[in-house]
Amino acid sequence: MGNIILGVGELGATNNSADCVKTFALGSCVAVILMCPKTHTVGMVHVALPESKINPDKVKTRPGYFADTGISALLKKMTTFGCDPSGRGFIVKLAGGARIMDPNNTFNIGKRNALAVKKTLWKYSLGAVAEDLGETYSRTVTVSVATGETLITSPGRKDWKI
Repeated sequence: MGNIILGVGELGATNNSADCVKTFALGSCVAVILMCPKTHTVGMVHVALPESKINPDKVKTRPGYFADTGISALLKKMTTFGCDPSGRGFIVKLAGGARIMDPNNTFNIGKRNALAVKKTLWKYSLGAVAEDLGETYSRTVTVSVATGETLITSPGRKDWKI
């Protein structure tokens, strides 16, 4: 079994049933998981910030860094596996968007990321069937291509699935 490991702002997709797609330490970042049942493809993007206008130059090298560019880049990547570019028929799951190191909700980056992700998904008429967003703890997300099982782990907590 292979792992496709995604860092902050990275995206990836695979239809190899032996693979898992994984990202570590989602604090205020949001993992957007797209699953295409038709082609048995799983894709994920590790979104760090809501809008690319913050840093347009970064979009050129890492479009997955932002919600408004990362989801479209992931959909484009998934077309290389025969998936519909509109995302029609996809299963969507979301995780992350925590309030980390912001006890007074001054910046609300996690919440802003989650809202920007949902807004972008709505443009494609997509919505999450499962989500684990908010709270004050980081998450690691692992998705099995073979089963679509989405496992979330967090230090000091029992593992759970969405």
